[in-house]
Amino acid sequence: MRVIGLMSGTSYDAIDAAAAEFTVDGDALVLTPLGTLGATYDDALREALAGALPPAGTDLATVCRLDTRIGQAFAAAALRADARLCGGRADLIASHGQTVYHWSEAGRVLGTLQLGEPAWIAEATGRPVVSGFRTRDVAAGGQGAPLVSIVDAMWLRGRPGVSVALNLGGIANVTVLSQGGPLAFDTGPANALIDAAVREWAGRDRAGRARSMDAQGALAARGRVHPPLLGRLLAEPYYALPAPKTTGKELFHLAYLRAAVAPFGRLPAEDVVATLTRLTARTVAEAVRPFGATEVIASGGGTRNPVLMRWLEEELGAGTGEVPLRTSDGLGLPSDAKEAYAFAVLGWLTAHGLPGTLASCTGARHPSVLGSITPGGRGLRLPTPLREAPVRLDVRPLRGPDSGPDSGSGSPDGPR
Repeated sequence: MRVIGLMSGTSYDAIDAAAAEFTVDGDALVLTPLGTLGATYDDALREALAGALPPAGTDLATVCRLDTRIGQAFAAAALRADARLCGGRADLIASHGQTVYHWSEAGRVLGTLQLGEPAWIAEATGRPVVSGFRTRDVAAGGQGAPLVSIVDAMWLRGRPGVSVALNLGGIANVTVLSQGGPLAFDTGPANALIDAAVREWAGRDRAGRARSMDAQGALAARGRVHPPLLGRLLAEPYYALPAPKTTGKELFHLAYLRAAVAPFGRLPAEDVVATLTRLTARTVAEAVRPFGATEVIASGGGTRNPVLMRWLEEELGAGTGEVPLRTSDGLGLPSDAKEAYAFAVLGWLTAHGLPGTLASCTGARHPSVLGSITPGGRGLRLPTPLREAPVRLDVRPLRGPDSGPDSGSGSPDGPR
């Protein structure tokens, strides 16, 4: 089965598309990467989305427009991915959509909202679409995040020691494969506050373009960490909450950052960015240190920031000896698109009627089959159920053009 995973994270700057062919080999789900591509939101859509996100207020007309326009953007990305990566023969689209609100009170998630109406994707591609992944886990008492934890647990199963999968998106999240079983949670901001600081204080680059992120960690490299500001930021109560826990831009947004910086007057933009980069490195390291991690495997946009990666390496080794930090590329999943591949896996699981969560990772009462399925142009025909669910994820490189056996489990839209 060929599945396209679509993902736009909390940085809301682009849609990542990843295509994979899936087969089953014994107790392993075999993922053969077929390629990735990115599609940036146009400026008008990105600005409209930014203007509607918390703590800003919005109205239902804006929500309707965003749901439609994001759905159309995802549809265009899916159509390109099918043509360019699958030769027009994708069987299923798995769309995470765009998270716009995660409703949490007193450590409990009560609801979650992802925009990007899947009907636009199904209409454009003719393929069935799995979407709305997070809500079922929330309904079962879970955090609805991090959903990639089951994929991490399958992917890193059997590695020696205590492996930690780390995603550095807008928010940082980890899956810890400890002796007591897998655990997953959001550690805090990764790029969310860094990006907010760059947009607010860093001005324009030499070409006159407004900066939106600290490309290559250039600002952090020129700045100095401001200890009083770092101390104030580290006092955030979220970091002391027990796992499983989840957070987002509902907490870590520009107004939050302005309030933290205000007591210190006007600080150089480089110093603020350096301090926030150190904050990300330290909160990730302090979150995983109690588990005795023996390796950390990172993915996400933050891996392209060499200053963040260097400081994270320093923080991981502080007081405990060296903890190897590597990226997911070395294990077969591109760090820029690892989450898109993860949602392709989740889509495959849903199509086969298999749970896409681990209760120990999300805090749910039980594992759940995730999402809703929007039929494609040929109606809907689900694959033949498997006798046993795969427990491992084996990533194998493509051996030749369009190579590899058929999955034998059918397509949710019937044979093509």
